[in-house]
Amino acid sequence: MERISVLAITKNGVEMGLSLKNLFPDWQIFAPSKFSDKNEMINWYDDSTSIKIVDLFQSNDALICLFSLGAVIRLLAPHIKDKKIDPAVIVIDDKAQFVISVLSGHLGGANELSKKIAAKINATPVITTAADVNKTIPVDLVGKEFGWKIDGRCGDNVTEVSAHMVNKEKIGVFQNAGEKNWWKKELPENVTVYDNFQDFVDSHSKGNLLISDLEDHGTPFWRNVDTIAENIVIYRPQTLVVGVGLHWDTSKETIKNGLESCLQKFNLSGKSIVRFVSIKKEKDVEGLIELGKEMDIPIEYIDRVELATITTPNPSKTVQAFEGTSSVSEAAALKSSNGELIVEKQKFPPNLTIAIARIQN
Repeated sequence: MERISVLAITKNGVEMGLSLKNLFPDWQIFAPSKFSDKNEMINWYDDSTSIKIVDLFQSNDALICLFSLGAVIRLLAPHIKDKKIDPAVIVIDDKAQFVISVLSGHLGGANELSKKIAAKINATPVITTAADVNKTIPVDLVGKEFGWKIDGRCGDNVTEVSAHMVNKEKIGVFQNAGEKNWWKKELPENVTVYDNFQDFVDSHSKGNLLISDLEDHGTPFWRNVDTIAENIVIYRPQTLVVGVGLHWDTSKETIKNGLESCLQKFNLSGKSIVRFVSIKKEKDVEGLIELGKEMDIPIEYIDRVELATITTPNPSKTVQAFEGTSSVSEAAALKSSNGELIVEKQKFPPNLTIAIARIQN
């Protein structure tokens, strides 16, 4: 979390806020100007608290309120929208005995932050989300620490599958990509991990978790997935590194079209792309920069000397003559991923090649 603010509205709350500031120096503390003693560690405000709390709610990743839970609920209720976008909200009582996770416990991180604060101030964290209380797998958090994304096509299934999970109904799991240690405890007794995909499909589980970087495109794999589509959550691990060979004037549209062609041809999900990687040139290619921004995917650049040390299946004398290395797209994907090349160099004449490697976990 980058932006965390603390809101105090009593004299005792101001003292608690200063204590939190000493423990968490990057946090911003806000309090009404009527309590001001000119302490520069506090952001003193003249607005009413009903206005200030909304402003902080809408501009922070987490908001910690040092006053009653009931008051916080009344003030914020009209502004709560969705757990996917609402910030974490935490309440600490006036005696600092309890740290209560109020809103966005999972996706917003309120639960973990409450535990962190409680440990620092010797208080009791109050967590009420069902998965935590029942010590089972929180469906909406699987792989979050690794940057996994939930596929949008099954976002509405998360609540239903979560209910099956906490009610200890049969849950099936199949994984063919991504980090294997996404659950570090013993699996709940109602959860079964299947090594064989068909066994997973045929398990008749009430809820299903699929961890994969493969995409639809009418493959037999996905035709089987469609049979359990109503009770499945699909996670996209960040496993794909896209190597790009290009000219200085290769456009964003050209790269995007080539990428989409590769993903469709090889049945891969664009949601699993962790980065683009290319050769370091005197000037970065604008087309690649623009596509990276559009897709929110970072770009890595590797020096030609390093690329020249990588053995690739399709070296080119022409590329060697122009770039000082016999491979750009394949070598870049392999070097950056330290993994397996799953899409060998695809040519899109006259100014683009793409190769894709999978990070091995």
